[in-house]
Amino acid sequence: MKRILLTVEYDGTNYAGWQRQINGLAVQQVLEEALQKATKERIVVTGASRTDAGVHALGQAVHFDTESRIPPEKYPFVLNTMLPRDIRVHTGREVPEGFHARFMTCGKRYTYRIVNSRHASAIRRNTHVHVPLPLDLAPMQEAAKQLLGTHDYAAFQAAGGTAKTTIRTITGAELVRFGDEIILTVEGDAFLYNMVRIIAGTLIEIGLGRRSVNAFSEAYETLDRLSLGVTAPPHGLELTKVYYPDAAFVLPEEIKWHED
Repeated sequence: MKRILLTVEYDGTNYAGWQRQINGLAVQQVLEEALQKATKERIVVTGASRTDAGVHALGQAVHFDTESRIPPEKYPFVLNTMLPRDIRVHTGREVPEGFHARFMTCGKRYTYRIVNSRHASAIRRNTHVHVPLPLDLAPMQEAAKQLLGTHDYAAFQAAGGTAKTTIRTITGAELVRFGDEIILTVEGDAFLYNMVRIIAGTLIEIGLGRRSVNAFSEAYETLDRLSLGVTAPPHGLELTKVYYPDAAFVLPEEIKWHED
């Protein structure tokens, strides 16, 4: 039995999120069905992030156990012949038996994309949120600086969140404009339910002059969800990258080699 780690990209438009469910087609289900065809085994995969319906991923990390003799690095070639065009596997590698795609993460990077123009974009309609009124980037960038550091982000969590603690550390928050696009990148050790979409929604309101530039600092004090803006739509969000500590990838035979 081997544990395999895949890096998966998907367009979430046509899916009810990452996690398999009864009332809709999920990315997890499609990937598991392809793996079962490839390995002739009943496969259950575990993802690093349970992205919501409509949310995309460039670097979702997924692990599963198998007795198949398919070389780990060949899984992208095998699976991509079976998967629909909106799901693609980019890398495959063997990881230690104790590796866990979700619980061993040490950080994630998310990207949120906005089209800021009078008229919506046709070709970017599934990956960018349209804001027709002009956004003032300067106060948005100033507000984003307040996200950095370790804080209690209780106000940044939507109803239904199940995190045991709301203390998080944000290591990066950047807003840049390219023509009519505004791109938000947020990086941290972990994120609460809908946290990045709440950040994006609040920044949009700040850019429209509808909310104080100090909204994030005030939310750390109140811990009240109403201190922040609306939850931005899901289709602007992308799980860009998942980080793991180097030690998570050390196989038993490699440990023995180093000891020798």
